[in-house]
Amino acid sequence: MPDGSATTHLYRPKLATILAEGYGAGQFRADALAGLTVAIVALPLSMAIAVASGVSPERGLYTSIIGGFLVSALGGSRFQIGGPAGAFIVLVAATVAQFGVQGLLVTVLMSGLLLLLLGVLRLGSLIRHIPHAVTVGFTCGIAVTILASQLKDLGGLTIQGAEPGPFFPKLAVLLHAVPTLNPAAASVGLAAAALIFLLRWLRPNWPGMLIAVVSAAVTAALLHLPVETIGSRFGGLPHGLPLPHWPQITPHLLWQLLPSAFSFTLLGGVESLLSAKVADSMTGRKHRSNMELVAQGIANMASALFGGISVTGTIARTATNIRAGARSPVAGMLHSLFLLLFILVAAQLASFVPLAALAGVLVVVCWNMAEKKEFWRLLGYSREMIVLLATFGLTLVKDLTYGIVMGCALAALFALLKRAVAEEGE
Repeated sequence: MPDGSATTHLYRPKLATILAEGYGAGQFRADALAGLTVAIVALPLSMAIAVASGVSPERGLYTSIIGGFLVSALGGSRFQIGGPAGAFIVLVAATVAQFGVQGLLVTVLMSGLLLLLLGVLRLGSLIRHIPHAVTVGFTCGIAVTILASQLKDLGGLTIQGAEPGPFFPKLAVLLHAVPTLNPAAASVGLAAAALIFLLRWLRPNWPGMLIAVVSAAVTAALLHLPVETIGSRFGGLPHGLPLPHWPQITPHLLWQLLPSAFSFTLLGGVESLLSAKVADSMTGRKHRSNMELVAQGIANMASALFGGISVTGTIARTATNIRAGARSPVAGMLHSLFLLLFILVAAQLASFVPLAALAGVLVVVCWNMAEKKEFWRLLGYSREMIVLLATFGLTLVKDLTYGIVMGCALAALFALLKRAVAEEGE
């Protein structure tokens, strides 16, 4: 069977290709099992990412249901799973803090349009050529930033006023709040993270995140632990999807949100194509990068209309999908339908989930996200080290866009210098 290399240039969803090849009951059974497996992973993760991003947990589920369905149905990868991603937490939280939820929805809408344009203009291959040191640098920077953002809920800390967004001011405020540590919350959060790591070691095929979150909720309820839950902070989840609505848009707001929309677009394109590339390496197939960007753009616009947050390809869930035996994009579509079934039937159960447990889930996400071995390896090469540390540092102290731009600029400068030296030596 061809690996898809000859059709990578096509604007044709992989789903259409697979249906044309012939899709049978055996493939559907495999996709249904994979979709259920991914939904079990995505359920606690979608809520945790939404809460960490400064929005209510159902918005993370809306993102996985609407955005995830469209990424699979329209995308250029057979196995890509779309949804909210930890890498976006910092960007989403900053946008919500400055412009509110309505501003966030407009930003997601704009970034969706920009991703769509990138795909139409066939610029997917350019995004894929971002230097490796830059990718490792901003990924590790984002992981550290997310970890810092979870310390408040993980320890049940009480702070005066709003939590600062920048990394070092945030650490200073959190350090000042250490005397308010809630031992019950810290125990729940750390136990959840430890259980996930333990299950990954002992029973790697078990849904560790879901087991940890359910265990934390049951324990907190039975022991009447004084910990904040989804129900106490947000009042529970709605039983269904909202009707699509167009957010309020003004020219002035669009201009204010443009820098954020560019950041969302850049990160969304990089994350999605990296995830698709990981899927290719695991399966020996080739994705259609420009079709993938088109699908990501449409998925983000639709997510915004339903009140969801930013959508991107998610590496961990995509890998889970492949390992679970997925055969086609139908698995990703079914994962979204399983999540929809949850909020229709059992949404009230989410009210008992401790926020410290969700913070524990994201501690594990941060650990997995940071490319620790690659970070240390790149420190052994002078040019790569400079690019890596510049990207990592600026992502921490400034933001993602500054980190990527500076890292790419340094990498380009080193490449030009290397070429100039080579030409002089000829």
